[in-house]
Amino acid sequence: MVAAGLAALSLLSLLTCGYLAWGSRRTRPAAAPLPPQPGDGAPRSQPHIIFILADDQGFRDVGYHGSEIRTPTLDKLAAEGVKLENYYVQPMCTPSRSQLITGKYQIHTGLQHSIIRPTQPNCLPLDNVTLPQKLKEVGYSTHMVGKWHLGFYRRECMPTQRGFDSFFGSLLGSGDYYTHFKCDSPGICGYDLYENDNAAWDHDTGIYSTQMYTQKVQQILASHDPGKPIFLYIAYQAVHSPLQAPGRYFEHYRSINNINRRRYAAMLACLDEAINNVTLALKKYGYYENSIIIYSSDNGGQPMAGGSNWPLRGSKGTYWEGGIRAVGFVHSPLLKNKGSVCKELVHITDWFPTLITLAEGQIDEDIQLDGYDIWETISEGRRSPRVDILHNIDPIYTKAKNGSWAAGYGIWNTAIQSAIRVNHWKLLTGNPGYSDWVPPQAFSNAGPNRWHNERVSWSAGKTVWLFNITADPYERVDLSARYPEVVKQLLRRLSQFNRTAVPVRYPPKDPRSNPKLNGGVWGPWFKEDEKKKKSDKSKGASKQKKNKNKKK
Repeated sequence: MVAAGLAALSLLSLLTCGYLAWGSRRTRPAAAPLPPQPGDGAPRSQPHIIFILADDQGFRDVGYHGSEIRTPTLDKLAAEGVKLENYYVQPMCTPSRSQLITGKYQIHTGLQHSIIRPTQPNCLPLDNVTLPQKLKEVGYSTHMVGKWHLGFYRRECMPTQRGFDSFFGSLLGSGDYYTHFKCDSPGICGYDLYENDNAAWDHDTGIYSTQMYTQKVQQILASHDPGKPIFLYIAYQAVHSPLQAPGRYFEHYRSINNINRRRYAAMLACLDEAINNVTLALKKYGYYENSIIIYSSDNGGQPMAGGSNWPLRGSKGTYWEGGIRAVGFVHSPLLKNKGSVCKELVHITDWFPTLITLAEGQIDEDIQLDGYDIWETISEGRRSPRVDILHNIDPIYTKAKNGSWAAGYGIWNTAIQSAIRVNHWKLLTGNPGYSDWVPPQAFSNAGPNRWHNERVSWSAGKTVWLFNITADPYERVDLSARYPEVVKQLLRRLSQFNRTAVPVRYPPKDPRSNPKLNGGVWGPWFKEDEKKKKSDKSKGASKQKKNKNKKK
């Protein structure tokens, strides 16, 4: 069947359908919102927006994708809403979160390499307008619960300084679910649970973080007026490692021999229950009928930590489909086409303009966005305005040894790690990362076992891959040799994007970040050097004396 689908492809269809929208970066000022009509599926007033972001959930790890892990809440919400089955995120934590909150690709914020490390003096650049900031402009109360992972080395980087009225959660990428401690390296350890801008020692009662975050969400909903719009960003720590879960959630999964998969299953079961409790709170306190619930994973699953992306190829941290194709759906009484499946192209950057427009906000004309308003695509089943996705260009990732300009037809250096999707086509260059297919039977043994993995070997020196994702979503048939003209077109598009990239922000670690120097807590450490302040003052004083002498 794959071969038949591939035979039907033509370069002409690519050129006529895919490249009409190619050009410079887009600016999309929001159109003035039309007054909602009764029964048209539009919000009766500014809708309550609840964005739930899971961490490291694999593509297969939801009931409606065939998982052995039970997720009745997610299954029900998705079945009654719109399942996003052509939905893409980034392969790691920081990149997905930065693109969600800014509507911009990584190459346009400087965060195109890896993640923000706890010891790096780095954060989401302060000149980027964020989603909660735009929602606050039109009267929303904005609250974040959960994992931040967008940098904290200075106070201005904290969630409460980036548009959130309140923040309760962690600043780092991971940590203990009960004690909230995190060691970045031997001897560099600290506490990581915050309420607004201060360490939340009072909340350190040994409660499992998924349950603790849900309790906080319930408190926020109970204390807020449902007659006023609210934006709730719930970024759960689950199901990211370390693999921890309360004992009772293991009950249905004792038959899973692989300990990592068993623990992962228990964590996901707890997360599913938590989302049910959030949904019940929305109904109890009067938000649900005018609410939009968006559910998304931040990247693909990590098989060595229990996650499954089968039948997709690759894992978290790679640009194969298993790293970037995510579980996602929208649930809302305001949807027109409830109980449907959206197979149109959707990317995590699209939530920024979509939600601002739904909130009756305005997108400034000078904001250069990479996302599109895709509400009509989701709610009404219309065609997506998106025809391409730049998955990323990472100029400092380990270069492919055999990559070259010659392999890229003089258009692109194929040693550079990059990936792009245009309509049906997907191109990868450089070192795309772990490329196995990991079937369910790989989790059948007590320990990590790659015996059942399907591995692919390619000729030495290969640094370019081309797939038709519509016909071959599992990336089994490389078409780069068969369609060189298509490869050239996509390489030119990569080059176009690269000309708009800003420099990479990936500074070396700062020894001042050590929690031992900050009361045992991970938190802002960057302060102007006192000597520099004094020297600046003395320089200013000397300038004043010189000016006085000149006047005399």
